[in-house]
Amino acid sequence: MAERLSIRSPGECRWDLVALGEVMLRLDPGEGRIATTRSFRVWEGGGEYNVARGLRRCFGLRTGVVTALADNPVGRLIEDLMLQGGVDTSHVRWVPYDGIGRSVRNGLNFTERGFGARAALGCSDRANSAASQLQAGDVDWENVLVTEGARWLHTGGIFAALSESTAGVAEEAMAAARRTGAVVSYDLNFRPSLWGATGGRDRAIEVNRRLVSSTDVLFGNEEDFSAALGFEVAGTDASYATLDTDAYTAMLAKVASEFGNLKVVATSLRRVRSASRNDWGGICWAGGEVFSVPMTEDLEILDRVGGGDSFASGLIYGLLAGLGAEEALRYGVAHGALAMTTPGDTSMATLAEVRRLVAGGSARVVR
Repeated sequence: MAERLSIRSPGECRWDLVALGEVMLRLDPGEGRIATTRSFRVWEGGGEYNVARGLRRCFGLRTGVVTALADNPVGRLIEDLMLQGGVDTSHVRWVPYDGIGRSVRNGLNFTERGFGARAALGCSDRANSAASQLQAGDVDWENVLVTEGARWLHTGGIFAALSESTAGVAEEAMAAARRTGAVVSYDLNFRPSLWGATGGRDRAIEVNRRLVSSTDVLFGNEEDFSAALGFEVAGTDASYATLDTDAYTAMLAKVASEFGNLKVVATSLRRVRSASRNDWGGICWAGGEVFSVPMTEDLEILDRVGGGDSFASGLIYGLLAGLGAEEALRYGVAHGALAMTTPGDTSMATLAEVRRLVAGGSARVVR
């Protein structure tokens, strides 16, 4: 059960959660295509950061981000967007910019939302980013996690895959968190494009398995557990278009059995009917029990990017609030569903909306 997690009290910590990861500038063509648009709307986003932002803006918790940005106008735009999101930026490492991005730059992420038969599409431009150049020893984790204090540290497989050095930074942060009693969560978030130059799937499995061995709460989706950890999921086809809940139940139990340090293992469940209609639910293993939220059929999607991150932040909120694992899972599924009804990587939902959906509320107009 979730009570097996030992969570520090809010009064002894400055932060409810600190996220470690890259924050990029997302350029969104709206209803158009990247290749044909003449205007983009900009957002900030990043798998690890999105969790911190969701916890701050939707759930009102105190969150900060540890990352690095090139000190130029694009970096300052990302900072401004983060400040609007309420996430503390005092632990952003600012790296001097060389004028053209030869040695360091900020990551860009061009993202189409998709619609109907046209799938969502991402085109990243992030090599040599400031965050990818972080090295072990660059962050004063004693200050972040001990002097200031954090109840929870969240990072993931996107950050670990950025370069040869970033997995070491994550490992260093996790070790410090465990020494201080902070809960450590990790989202596998497997991205083939990030691992291609550093050893591919075999390297991803090696790195992720090492980091998961220092994790308390593990997130993934149906592909992540196979591609990032080497577990095969029976009962699904190659495109994950069909989902066998029993197969995922067995898989979560197997992951938890192999990694005895894990207290909670959770996955969102998604059946893609089209880019704008998905079935959506979730399952988690906690303390030897498996809990599930049955999939809602034909959930209408405006922008699916970040749905998994909002699932994670909702579940983390529930655990930090002292809810049982099953109720925390309901918060994760509800928050993820609401986040996919608005544009951008990050959540625009309110706690009242999440609670209403958890309680079985409908989409009727609220006046």
